[in-house]
Parts: sequence; C-alpha cells; structure tokens
Amino acid sequence: MAPISEIAEAIRAYPGVTRKHTIHKIVDLLPTTGFPQVVAAEGEDAAAIDVGDQYILFAADGIMESLVRTAPYYAGYFAVLVNVNDIAAMGGRPLGMVDVMSIVQADVCKEMIRGMKEGIRKFGVPIVGGHVHPDCHYNAIDISIVGKVAKDALLRSSTAEPGDDIVFVIDTDGFYPEMLPYAFVTTVQKSDELVRAQMEAAAVVGERHLAHACKDMSNPGSIGTLGMMLESSGAGALVDVTRIPAPKDVDPVRWHLSYQGCGFCFACPPENSQEIIDIFAEVSCEGAVVGRVDDSKQLKITDGKDTAVLFDFNKEIITGCRPKEHE
Repeated sequence: MAPISEIAEAIRAYPGVTRKHTIHKIVDLLPTTGFPQVVAAEGEDAAAIDVGDQYILFAADGIMESLVRTAPYYAGYFAVLVNVNDIAAMGGRPLGMVDVMSIVQADVCKEMIRGMKEGIRKFGVPIVGGHVHPDCHYNAIDISIVGKVAKDALLRSSTAEPGDDIVFVIDTDGFYPEMLPYAFVTTVQKSDELVRAQMEAAAVVGERHLAHACKDMSNPGSIGTLGMMLESSGAGALVDVTRIPAPKDVDPVRWHLSYQGCGFCFACPPENSQEIIDIFAEVSCEGAVVGRVDDSKQLKITDGKDTAVLFDFNKEIITGCRPKEHE
C-alpha cells in the first residue's frame, strides 16, 4: 500500500481532476436561474427538465483528443458508455443519443464508428441523428444523450447529507488496454444482458429511495468523483482507502485514478447501505461502505494509520460548481 500522502498528491495532481477546474467559468456565464422547468443542472451528471409527469434527462460528453488519437475504437465506444453512465447516475433510463463527428482521417473515422456501433449494441441505446464535419483539420467525437426518470426516483450528486454512508460499488472484473493505462474496461467482454442490468441497478436504487446522492465514477477516478459530489453538496467526508473494492495485484495509486467501466458512488442513510451493495452484487459488482459524509467541507483519506486532507472545499475547488438550494 502506498503512503496516504502519496495517494493524496497523485489524485490532486491527476489531469482527470485538474482539467475540471475551469468548469465553473463556463457555468457562471450560462445561468439556469429563471427557467422554472430546470430542476437540476450545474454540478449534476445530467440536467433534469420538468415535462409534467416525469423528468427528461440531458447530458453530453466530448472525448479527449488524446484518446481519439491513441485509440479511436475506444473513443467511439466510450463516447456511448460515458453518456449512458451519466443517465444511470441520475436514476434514469436512456432513450436515445445524437452525435457530432469531425473527420480528417477516414481510417480514424471508421474505427470511431466501429466503437460507437458496439456501444449502441451493447447498451441498447440508438443514435438517432447528429451532425458530421467531413472537412475538418482534426478528428473528434461528441455525443449527447436523452433519458427519463420518474420524479420521485431522481438521483442527484449535490444532495449528500452529513451522516450518510459513502458506498462505492465497482465492477472489479476488467482489464487495462495496453494504450490506455488509466481506463479500466469492464463492459466490452461482458454479456449485453449483464451490462444493461448494471445500469438498471442504479435506477432501482432511485426507485427504492435508498440514496440521497449518486455519481458515476469518471475521469477523476473513484475518490476524485466523490470529491465532486461533496463539493457540489457543500459537505466533507473521511474515506478509508483500504475499504475500496479493487481487483488483486493492481497498483493502488493507479486504481484510485482509474476511470471505471462500471462504478458508482452513493451517499445514503446507513440503514440502506447493505441493500445498495446487495442490488449491485446481483449484477457482479463489489460494494463497500468506504466512509461517511460530514459537514467539514474537507475530503480526508486514511489508510487506518495516517490521514491526509485531499481537498479542502473551504478554499479549494475541483469544478467550482457552487452548492445549490435543494428542493
């Protein structure tokens, strides 16, 4: 096990975390106040729009240039995966996607489309339109997704409460592609039925009203993702890194920085933790209570011997998205 100070420094300096710092500068220029149909927006995995009897969920993700250049097949596949995960993290079910492709190299385009087609088939979510730039000076893929969720089943990432357990659920059966050292791939080799059931498990948590907050584990890694949840919730936590589910023989620092093919962070009342863990155990995900939310506005990590302050939201930011008034 790496020293806790080394883990903290690696997470703070990781580009998956640091590249989030500018989000608030864009958000602050595009306010959503004054639009009563907007129920959730800044700081969430997807926006929730009130359409009467339910919420429509909107999300979008652009794939990093380095991934398109290094592994265009995975760029196309992950463009689908990350959007499906964002809808699942809100307790929703996806309906359809649109894409924007920019093309300069036909072979790169072909590989991205091959990955997108596999993602569409794997998750059962169609691409129903979009836009193509066939004469660009670069290759790029961006996808936006629409989903839906019942009003009483919506999961936000900005509503964690002091006293909540922090539950991590992760599919630890996967691999790192040779060219992607921090992308832990779990869905490519699994059956379509299992992969879809893993996404459905998050919707079940929402429908059973088991969690106060949820976020899918993305580029900042598992602990960095928790940091974004706490920041937007105006809260803090103490996390024991030794409790985080992990495969055998993976370097701990690498693991904490990894993008998870299927991983969710929940904040929930302690009496609901085991039920959430059991729901995900049925779809081949390991779960554990890794810490507890508090009102310190500091995310601290410990290995049981030493403790380090990872983020102090009294004076630091990850995204800079401010806590919102909750309904």
